[in-house]
Amino acid sequence: MSITLSESAARHVQNFITRRGKGVGLRIGVRTSGCSGMAYKLEFADAVADDDLQFVSHGVTLLVDSKSLPYIDGMELDYTREGLNEGFKFNNPNVKNACGCGESFQV
Repeated sequence: MSITLSESAARHVQNFITRRGKGVGLRIGVRTSGCSGMAYKLEFADAVADDDLQFVSHGVTLLVDSKSLPYIDGMELDYTREGLNEGFKFNNPNVKNACGCGESFQV
């Protein structure tokens, strides 16, 4: 079981943590939401929680709670720029369906 970052995403996260001046990594999880049932949640973590599983990708620590892991196992988080838009892109092999607005997914 694992979660990975692309090199682009790792650079973006490392730069943000450096500018913030604190943080142990990036917390990735899922929550119930949206048209399709689940949505991703991302936040910079300042501490490791007791139920966090830790993965390291390109030097960045990723923290995932055990309830979220089955839904995002094998996922690669990328950071892309397309024209004037930029942001994280979730390459999740578990997704069976996603809503048209791109906010939620089903596994």
